[in-house]
Amino acid sequence: MEKVKAKKQYGQNFLKDTTILDKIIQSMPNNNNYVVEIGPGLGDLTKNLVKYKDLTAYEVDTDLISILKSKFAIQIEEGKLKLIHTDVLVAWEKQETLHDGKYDLIANLPYYIATNIVLRAFEDRNCEHIIVMVQKEVAEKFTAKVTDKDYSSLSIITESMSVDSRILFDVPPESFDPPPKIISSILYIKKDMNKSLDRNFNKFLKACFVQPRKKLSKNLTSVLSKENISELYKELNINDNVRPHEVSSSLYSQMHTRVIHGRNK
Repeated sequence: MEKVKAKKQYGQNFLKDTTILDKIIQSMPNNNNYVVEIGPGLGDLTKNLVKYKDLTAYEVDTDLISILKSKFAIQIEEGKLKLIHTDVLVAWEKQETLHDGKYDLIANLPYYIATNIVLRAFEDRNCEHIIVMVQKEVAEKFTAKVTDKDYSSLSIITESMSVDSRILFDVPPESFDPPPKIISSILYIKKDMNKSLDRNFNKFLKACFVQPRKKLSKNLTSVLSKENISELYKELNINDNVRPHEVSSSLYSQMHTRVIHGRNK
């Protein structure tokens, strides 16, 4: 079989390291949840996943779809694997969830859309666990704690939306073909299924972190008047010199609630 060339426009790096593939399988939660995979590539992770769970895999690349269809013809026929040829973000926009029942997202994500995919998984009411390979820097942003240098809007969303979040392990470039220029990490998040992600909160946080090294009050001027900022700071006892990474997720949540509902009610 001729060698498949990874396509740059899809951010393809095929994970080949069997040790890493085994470690991902070992990190799967022991539950009855369905599995969704995004960007199965040549099916190296899919091959391992389908031994344990039924799954749906979303793949955008037409060439790979035909390879996967022939490689997994038996599993597809038996109903263990469902292949969907589409851009997953478009699918999410149309149908709000990637599976009708509770599921876990387990995938080696294309780097260029990894952040968007994790945020969409937070919004998807049926997704419980997120176990995904992303760029190490991105994983650090999702898991950072208040005052860490990587603490960002993504850290706050993760903290307010999950019961557990951490980096399981790092993956070196040589585990892939072709090797990427960066280190990857396996990001693990267990969502709090009683919470839902408010897109307005996400927008508010982005405004707060637009210039992460500046004072938070400076960033807030894009969404609030100076008078309102000073009123908000007084009410929540926030120091005027505070920078975005020094404010806890619960305080951001309180700030947003007051901004949304008005503070004079």
